[in-house]
Amino acid sequence: MGNSLIQVTGLSKAFGMHRVLDGVELEVHGGSAVALLGPNGAGKTCLLRILATLSRPSRGSVTVAGHDCVREPERVRRSVGLVAHGAYVYEDLSAIENLRFWTTLAGLPWRADAGHRALVDVELERFATERVRTFSAGMKRRLALARFVLARPTVLLLDEPFAGLDQRAKKWLEEYLEAFKAGGGAILMATHSFGRELRVADRIAILTAGRIALDTARAALSHDDVQRLYALHTEEAS
Repeated sequence: MGNSLIQVTGLSKAFGMHRVLDGVELEVHGGSAVALLGPNGAGKTCLLRILATLSRPSRGSVTVAGHDCVREPERVRRSVGLVAHGAYVYEDLSAIENLRFWTTLAGLPWRADAGHRALVDVELERFATERVRTFSAGMKRRLALARFVLARPTVLLLDEPFAGLDQRAKKWLEEYLEAFKAGGGAILMATHSFGRELRVADRIAILTAGRIALDTARAALSHDDVQRLYALHTEEAS
């Protein structure tokens, strides 16, 4: 197991009087993946947004790849690949133009050959110059995945990563995530699913009522064990 690439200590986030996260503690090491499970409104997406520097914590410490998410947001962004639940692609740009735009926003040098290789990896090379408005939902999702192929981050933050993908794309993503871990990267996946995300995960963390109710190794747990633990901890919090 590598160094700690995600470190969350005493993290709280409130919107007015509503506290979404309440003293979250979580650590993800290089070479590992954590599946973050929890019901709607548990705070999973909020936690990912804070780690991606898209939202600021109300209290607590959050570091990614050794950089503080509040004090060093630009350094954090260079280390992070974020795929949100929506594809967040630019409909009026082509696939390759989307990748070039994202690269510029990330402050990275643009190389057309690298952009085309990223499209090859997600099997969109035939559509490189097509406007994204013509893409299916699954194709848009694959284009979003091409961003982190291109940027080569050290940390992946994924919100329902397999949603909207066909079986071929799901297989590709599963293999990519396993290779990413093998290369020393850290993965945090927010999900409602007990499918492929759990096959990739080394640990599961159950977030409910703004807190991590359980953080445990995945290997010794059967699919039924995970479902039972999820039901137990989410029902206890309700």
